[in-house]
Amino acid sequence: MNDAALPYLRCPNCWSPLAHVGAALRCPRGHSFDIARQGYAALLPGGNRHAGDSAAMVADRASFLAAGHYRFLADALAAAAPTAVPGVVVDAGTGTGYYLARVLDELPGAVGLGVDVAKPALRRAARAHPRAGAVLADLWARLPLADGCAGLVLNVFSPRNGAEFRRILHPDGALLVVTPAADHLAELVEAFGLLRVDSGKAERVGASLDAHFTATSARVLRHSMRLGPEEVRTLIGMTPSARHVSPDTVTPSDLTVTAAVTLTTYNPT
Repeated sequence: MNDAALPYLRCPNCWSPLAHVGAALRCPRGHSFDIARQGYAALLPGGNRHAGDSAAMVADRASFLAAGHYRFLADALAAAAPTAVPGVVVDAGTGTGYYLARVLDELPGAVGLGVDVAKPALRRAARAHPRAGAVLADLWARLPLADGCAGLVLNVFSPRNGAEFRRILHPDGALLVVTPAADHLAELVEAFGLLRVDSGKAERVGASLDAHFTATSARVLRHSMRLGPEEVRTLIGMTPSARHVSPDTVTPSDLTVTAAVTLTTYNPT
């Protein structure tokens, strides 16, 4: 566990500060939370209600991202980040930590913290960047973070907890949200009958955030990707469609696919 992130963490049982003691994080009241050998801390009392992405999905995502196909999005997030961040950079739903690492590269000296519910993802996120830590926590519950501690919150293709994002965000901080546009991966969807982006996606995003934030900018990013058969398979495997259509049951071929996403910047109301 990266100790630079410790000042921002809180015990999920009593909300006291945490200290690194041996192979655990402990609070003054005696609550203790294991640090996995891969480096992430399990701050999820009462068990894991949501398993998150499987090991296979995470492996496919790591392979696809390493090939640079979503570098355009990582660069856009880094460019949209404030030049001065008053607190920790929190990646809510961090996955492998790919986007958090790119943003931290653009913010020398900033400390990052990846939050996810999937252990296979956190095993990678804990090592994604030398200035980043990682914790196992449920985005739908109260996050084990101090009030107003985050100068920047990233939320890329992940659940949005508007009330909690607002609680942890510094008054001068920013929230960057990435959601799929209506035509995201349309060629892949048509070729293999995958899940389509819900037509009410934008409205649901707004409903989850509008009570707590004001959108100050939004733009759609489109990027064309020429993919070989194995890259098509890993792309299917890393998406929610992998839970309904096994990548091993399709016969992929070379395909040009368009990534289309909306990047929205929010500030606290």
